[in-house]
Amino acid sequence: MKYPKRSQYKHAKSRYRVRNWTEYEAGLRKRGDLTVWFSNTALDAWRAPASGRPGGQRRYADIAIEAALTIRMVFHLPLRQTEGFLRSLAQLLDVDLPIPDHTTLSRRLKELGDTQFRRLATDQPIHLLIDSTGLRIHVGPMQKPPRNRAWRKLHLAVDADTGEIVASNLTARRTHDCTQVPALLQQIAEPVASVSADGAYDTRVVYQAAHEQGEGRPVRVLIPPGRNAQFSPKPSTALQERDRNIRSIRELGRREWHTHSGYSKRSLVENTMYRYKTIIGRSMRSRTFDGQQAEVQLACGILNTMTRLGMPDSYRVA
Repeated sequence: MKYPKRSQYKHAKSRYRVRNWTEYEAGLRKRGDLTVWFSNTALDAWRAPASGRPGGQRRYADIAIEAALTIRMVFHLPLRQTEGFLRSLAQLLDVDLPIPDHTTLSRRLKELGDTQFRRLATDQPIHLLIDSTGLRIHVGPMQKPPRNRAWRKLHLAVDADTGEIVASNLTARRTHDCTQVPALLQQIAEPVASVSADGAYDTRVVYQAAHEQGEGRPVRVLIPPGRNAQFSPKPSTALQERDRNIRSIRELGRREWHTHSGYSKRSLVENTMYRYKTIIGRSMRSRTFDGQQAEVQLACGILNTMTRLGMPDSYRVA
């Protein structure tokens, strides 16, 4: 067998085999189960409680809007089809449940605000994987998308052990990736053991934010510095991790450092980005920034639910 050259490694497609195929296949079937998305909790809290104030009262609680918009995003339905889907579902279940119309769904989406997506609770320190990607936005009444189409930048922080999204943020396209790390870390209440990101995050802001997140505990920062990176002229506690990475890369080599330090696990966050774009989509449907932020929060909750249903445990065979 003739092995590829080192420069051809990125063009050679690797083969993988799944160890837990039976469990993973069962999880894939559960993703299409309607009971996963339309729970008894949503039915009980569907109607909004009376506020006691004069004027028109809300008929639907936030959980009702979230449930309807979640179904819309999972099955890729327009708003009117979502309304019809829910009406037929309520009829099949034989429940007296008011269904929000499509205009209510569109209006309430912008008012949802910060939706806390559920994730598994843990008392163990989290190994964070951080990355960003671009999402296209709605072009409005234009018949043809412009050449320089506007887009948003999605920033995600993923738990390396569970594969769940633990923090997210949506910004303008010209926002630098490194500036969003403090905002992502502020969303995490659990202790952080390490932070891994690509070379775009090799800035003082990231190391300082990781050091502050530790609150006295050491936080390992795995960010590959540039090829000609030098040690910090004024060493500080926050930049000790950067100097440590430079020293290790010079001793082991960059490729060996990826495996030895555990930086190679960062590919899991890239896999999460791929899952987001293939399951949810590469474009956002809302035309307002508030609606787009709520849309991203709902999408992260959907991906976390699918992750808990089952993920493949694969290994490389060739």
